[in-house]
Amino acid sequence: MNMPKFHLLLLGSALVTLALFSASAWSYDADLAARYAQMFAPAKEKATSKELHCVKPEGFVNMIKKGEPMMGIDIRTPAETSVFALALPGSLSIPINELFLMENLARIPLDRPVVLLCQTGMRAGMAVVALRQLGFEKVFAVAGGFKGLSDYLDPMTANSPLSEPPAGK
Repeated sequence: MNMPKFHLLLLGSALVTLALFSASAWSYDADLAARYAQMFAPAKEKATSKELHCVKPEGFVNMIKKGEPMMGIDIRTPAETSVFALALPGSLSIPINELFLMENLARIPLDRPVVLLCQTGMRAGMAVVALRQLGFEKVFAVAGGFKGLSDYLDPMTANSPLSEPPAGK
């Protein structure tokens, strides 16, 4: 099919215009992207887990054993928490779909670490990112969630003194 040069030129400029228009029609929140870039900038190599505010199950257990002031928040669904739940004194159970309601945000302390737990750590990690964007700097997610915690926390580990490393760990 042979088209006159004029028609090809017209078609080409129409495609360029369409491409430019569609690119400008879709945009993202540049300010939010800049805040995320700043938040994730320190997450490099070995510091990634720390900078993303993840705590390993061992670190979480050690915080509890040392009696460090903190609050635990179980963000799993009511169905998940009906089987077992976080039993730390002063801990809360707030499902993730209710976590960002004003009355629940008001329950989260700013003066001490807050550790979020879910089944695998995925929801808690996302909630930590969002809470940090809101200004909660002392929030952490347990890496691996309750699954990672139960893999680490066998009866020997749970009942061992802090100064003795758990057998086989």
